[in-house]
Amino acid sequence: MADQYKIRTKNKDVFLRVAKGHFATMHSHTNYYIDVTTQKTRLSEAKAVAKELVSTYRANTIVDTILCLDGTEVIGACVADELTREDYVNMNAHQTIYVIPPEFIGGGQMIFRDNLVPMLTGKHVLILAASVTTGKTAQAAIEAVKYYNGLVVGVSAIFATVDKCGGYPVTSIFDPNDLGDYNSYNSHNCPICDKGEKIEAIVNSYGYSAL
Repeated sequence: MADQYKIRTKNKDVFLRVAKGHFATMHSHTNYYIDVTTQKTRLSEAKAVAKELVSTYRANTIVDTILCLDGTEVIGACVADELTREDYVNMNAHQTIYVIPPEFIGGGQMIFRDNLVPMLTGKHVLILAASVTTGKTAQAAIEAVKYYNGLVVGVSAIFATVDKCGGYPVTSIFDPNDLGDYNSYNSHNCPICDKGEKIEAIVNSYGYSAL
């Protein structure tokens, strides 16, 4: 695996673990692999990430449901806990927040079973992702929430390359400015490939598979 290093913040539990190289995602080629595994699975890091993300939503945004993409359910539960704490003045105090993942069927179509639909219909939905780069998965989530008559209130991610998706604001802790020379390319028009450099790994928010 490519050598990794951490981009740190003032909070020791909030950092971005990255590796530089040539990587293929489902939608693009990129020169960085961003590893958010421990933020999604280690409670102390998930709590720290949640505290960073909720500041945008705590004071003036109603959140009934958190739709967790990329296996971010632990972070989603921590975000829900932060938003419903009694010791903060916020729109969600004393309220219950649903934390749900999507289901994917053939062709990547996002669906929700009948027992989950009431958690979307008429609800204010925050979409949570590990990263938003091309924005295609987040866009699919937005369209799914709208299909089930939910109200999207925003998109949150640990890392994002865009500040809007489908017309909705994207909030992130890290962005390309933290990496300096981050680039994402269409897989059919990749200058790294043109140089003859082989792909090191296939990557996504779940992990890294070396080639």
